[in-house]
Amino acid sequence: MAKLLSVCRVEDVEPGEMFRVESQPAIAIYRVEDEFFATAATCTHMESCLTEGYLDDDVVECALHAATFCVRNGKAMSLPATVSLRTFDVQVKDGEVLLELPEDVEAPT
Repeated sequence: MAKLLSVCRVEDVEPGEMFRVESQPAIAIYRVEDEFFATAATCTHMESCLTEGYLDDDVVECALHAATFCVRNGKAMSLPATVSLRTFDVQVKDGEVLLELPEDVEAPT
C-alpha cells in the first residue's frame, strides 16, 4: 500500500519549476501550470539528475546529454534516452502537494 508524503505547499512552487525529493530512489516533482507530476529523478540514459536540467511545459530535458521525457507519463521522447521514466502519483489536497510512495520506495529521512 502506498504512503502519502507531503512534499510542499502549492504556493511554494511556481509553474515551470521542479525539485528533487531525496527518497530512495530520488523522485522529481514538476509543476506544469496548475498540475503536479512526479517521475524518477534520474535520467535513464546516464544517471544525471533531471532537476538539474530544464522544464519546458510538460517536457524535462536532461542537462547532461539533452534527452527529453514527458513528465505526465515518463515517456522517453528523444535520444539518447530510449527507456521511459518511472512515474508516481501526486495528489493536491487543501493546498498541499502529496506524493504517493509505493512500498519499494523509502521516504526521505
